Amino acid sequence: MGNATGPIIAIGDLVWDVLVKPYTMLLPGGDTTGRIALAPGGSAANVATWIARVGMPAGFVGKVGADVFGDLVVGDLEREQVAAYVSRTTEHDTGVILVLIDRAGQRSMVTNQAADFQLMPADLPLDALRASSHVHITAWSLFTDPPRAAALRAAQVAKAAGATVSFDPASYQMIREMGHDRFARITAALPVDILFPNREEGQALTGEHAPEQIAQELFERHNGAVIVLKLDKDGCFVKAGDHAQHYPTGDGPVIDATGAGDAFDGAFLARYLRDGDLAGAARFANDIGSWVVARYGARPPIDDELRAILKRS
Repeated sequence: MGNATGPIIAIGDLVWDVLVKPYTMLLPGGDTTGRIALAPGGSAANVATWIARVGMPAGFVGKVGADVFGDLVVGDLEREQVAAYVSRTTEHDTGVILVLIDRAGQRSMVTNQAADFQLMPADLPLDALRASSHVHITAWSLFTDPPRAAALRAAQVAKAAGATVSFDPASYQMIREMGHDRFARITAALPVDILFPNREEGQALTGEHAPEQIAQELFERHNGAVIVLKLDKDGCFVKAGDHAQHYPTGDGPVIDATGAGDAFDGAFLARYLRDGDLAGAARFANDIGSWVVARYGARPPIDDELRAILKRS
């Protein structure tokens, strides 16, 4: 891959994250203090934002409510220079995700099924999809229907027009609750050129534990797709054809892991689709992910350190 000219479009969720990091342990019936923040989020929207931040043309397709929160979250996406193909509905509110962050910076999420789960095939901007160079799908768009039919249709339309497609399995807990066999049947209709599982998702999908074995199993299952296995503090493992390499990341603080995987996906896609360099894309995505986890929220404000990382790209 490489030499992408058309936009890279992410399909899926655009929501508000309610970030909650208690200062002490939460006890049943108890009270404590902590840090609480409201920030724009959604896995697919985060990926689109990071593609734009890296400097590649980015688009987003999704659905929000016809409410003030929808206005604000779409406005934020547009300020990030993302082309927003966003449908509005009066029947459902804009989505919200509660993100609970523990003292180690790891997050657990509770997602309400709001407007972002109501994307329909009729909502899709078909001309924009056909003009794209790449489409990114997360499993949050496949766990239920809607929006499953819309996500699959978007990927198939773009693929038929010559685009490539990436997929992030999104949630090992949801995969286990759905069941591996059912998840495999649902995703069989999705054309996948790049797969972005994390360690837990890879284990849930394959039953393997070693990164090399997880990547090899997924590589064979997805007919030679590029497998980018995210390993948190251990970096990532990339498998593609005759390429099989672990890319470590440096030690650094972990304040909040929210959105780090999305930032990694966006950075990897932007770099790899630009120049086709797997090693460069992996190292760059590791750097972006490390920068994100050292800050609060999925899309922290750009600072001098991030500018330096982006300049090196």
